[in-house]
Amino acid sequence: MIFNFMQNSLHTFSIPVMGTGHSIDSPIRVAPYGINSVISIVDDLLVERIRKHYSSVFNRPYKNIPRKAKDGRAQRITAYLDLVQSVVQEKFEGIKKQPFFEKNEKAKYFEMLPDTSELKKKYLDLMAVNIENARQKLVSELNELMKTGSIDVNIMAKVDGFSYTNNGQPMSSEFSDGCAALRGFANSKLSSSLILSAGFNPRLYNYLAEFEDFYRDVKGNIKKKIILKVSDFRSALIQGKYLAKKGLEVFEYRVESGLNCGGHAFASDGYLLPSLLKEFKEKKEMLSSSIQPLIERYYSENTDHGYNSDWEVGQPRITVQGGIGTSGEARRLLQDFGMDATGWGSPFLMVPEATTVDEETLNLLKEAKEEDLYLSGVSPLGVPFNNVRKTGSHKWHKQRIEKGKPGSQCPKGFLESNTEFTENPICTASNQYQLLKIDQINHSDISEEKKDELREKVLDKACLCEHLGNGALITLGILKPHRAPQAICPGPNVAWFDTTYSLQEMVDHIYGRASSLVPKERPHMFAKEMVMYVDYFEELIKQSEDLKADLRTLNRFRKNLEKGIEYCLKIAGQKPYEDENLQSIKETATVQKNRLATLFAKVEAHKEKEMA
Repeated sequence: MIFNFMQNSLHTFSIPVMGTGHSIDSPIRVAPYGINSVISIVDDLLVERIRKHYSSVFNRPYKNIPRKAKDGRAQRITAYLDLVQSVVQEKFEGIKKQPFFEKNEKAKYFEMLPDTSELKKKYLDLMAVNIENARQKLVSELNELMKTGSIDVNIMAKVDGFSYTNNGQPMSSEFSDGCAALRGFANSKLSSSLILSAGFNPRLYNYLAEFEDFYRDVKGNIKKKIILKVSDFRSALIQGKYLAKKGLEVFEYRVESGLNCGGHAFASDGYLLPSLLKEFKEKKEMLSSSIQPLIERYYSENTDHGYNSDWEVGQPRITVQGGIGTSGEARRLLQDFGMDATGWGSPFLMVPEATTVDEETLNLLKEAKEEDLYLSGVSPLGVPFNNVRKTGSHKWHKQRIEKGKPGSQCPKGFLESNTEFTENPICTASNQYQLLKIDQINHSDISEEKKDELREKVLDKACLCEHLGNGALITLGILKPHRAPQAICPGPNVAWFDTTYSLQEMVDHIYGRASSLVPKERPHMFAKEMVMYVDYFEELIKQSEDLKADLRTLNRFRKNLEKGIEYCLKIAGQKPYEDENLQSIKETATVQKNRLATLFAKVEAHKEKEMA
C-alpha cells in the first residue's frame, strides 16, 4: 500500500479551533458528516468534564482521572480523544447504514459535499439512475467511499508552563503543559492531525521526535500528521526544515490573517494576507524541494528500512483562514492563490449544530455590530485578543473590581507566566498579581493620569482559562449560566452573521449554492484587514514611548502596508467572483492610504520637532 501524503479531505473547508470550549466537541457534531474540525487540548480539566458528559450520553464507562493523578493531564486528554473517536465512529456508522433515496442524515452527508467532489458526482449519478444493477453497484461504491471528517487537535506552543510537585518543585520538561498535551494526543488512537500554533517552541518540537506515530512506518503510512500555523513563508520554511532534520514531515502549513481572525491576534510586520499568500504561491515548491532531501537523509541514516522511493510524497498542503465570509472570497483564495482549503471559524459560532455557544453569548453575537467587536488587552499572554463587548466574563470582572477584589482566583493556572513579584509564575489575570501590581502603581512616582492608564491595563486582564470553556459547560447543561461567566473570541467577521443557521445552510453558503447569508455591502475580507492594520499602526504610535527610537520599525511597517494595499488594488481591478465585493477594496484602499500617510507624517513631524 502506498501512502498518499496529500490525501484529500472531502470538503474544501475546515472548522478551526475556537477558544478552549467552543469547538471542544465539534468533531462529535460534524465529523460524522465528513467535515474536519479542531479541538483545543489546552484545558485538560475542561476536557475531563466534557468526557464525563459524553460518556453518559453515549453509555460509555467513565472513571474519573483525578487532577493530581500521575501524568493526569496527558491521561485526561488521551481518554477524551479516544472517546471522541469512538462516538464519531458510532454516529458515522449509523449514518452509513441509512438507506439512499430518503430525506435522512445520509442524504445530508452527500448533499453537503462540494459540487466538484467526485463522491458528490457519483451520488448525483445514483439519484438519476433507474437500472437496478447500476444502482446497486453505485450504492456499494458510495458506501465504501464514505469517511469521517478528521478529528484534529490544537496546541498553543506559547502555553507551555512547567508543572510543579506538591512541595512546589518544578517537574521535568516532559511534564510541561505543552509536552503533556502532546503526549496525550500521541498516545490516543486517533489518526489525524496536530496543529501547532502561536510560535516556535523548540522543546515541544523536539519532543515530537519521541513518538513513532509522527513518522512513516515501513509501508509509508503516517498515523499522526503535523500542521503548522504560520505567519509568513520564511517562518514556514525555517520550521519545516527544523522538523525535517528530525525526519518529521509537515503535512500542512496553515496561514492565518494576523489581525482579521478570532482568538489571539499575532500581527505581522505590516504584511497583509494577500501579500503573504502571493509569496506562498510563488515559492510553494521550495517547501518540498528544500525539505525532502532532509527527510530522505533522516530515514536513510536513522531507520532500518531507510527511505523508500515508492512512497508517494506530494507537496505539503497550504491552507488559509481568517475573516473569510463569502463563497466568492473562498473561491479567490482557492483558485487565484492556489490554496488547498480554507478555514471558516467565527461564522460557525452561529451554527449550534457545529459549536457550543451558550444562549446568552449567542444572542450577544446576533446583536453585535462591527464597533462591538474589537482587539482587546484581556489576554494574560500579553497578545491582542479578539473580543466582543458586554460578555459575561467582562461583567463578572467588573463586579469583582467594584468589590475591591479584582482578578480571578486562578483555578486552573494554564497562563501563569509572570514572576515580577513571586518566585513561581503567576497569572496576570489573578487576584494575587493584580493587587500586587496596583499597589506598586499606587506607590510609583508618576502622574495620576499615567497611574489610571496603567491600572486600567492591569484590570483589563481576564480569566480566559476558566471563562472560555464555560459556554460549552452551559450549553451541555453541565453548569448553570449564573455560575459560569462566559468569554468568547470571535473575529470581526461575525458582525455580518446576525442569526443562527443550520449546518447545511452554512455549508451551502460556503459553496455558494444558496442566497448569501451576508448582505452585499459587507466589505471584502481584504478591505477589512486593511482597516485593521492601519488601526493597529495608529495604536503602535500611541503606545510608543520614544517615537524617534521606533521610527525605523514604524517606517518598515508602513512600507509593507503600503505595498500590500497596492497589491489589493490590483486584485480589485480583476473580475469579481459571485458574492465578492471587490468594489469595497477600491473604496477602502483610497481612504486607508491617505490615513496611513497622515499618521506617518505626524510621526516624522514629531521627530523633526524633537531635533529642532
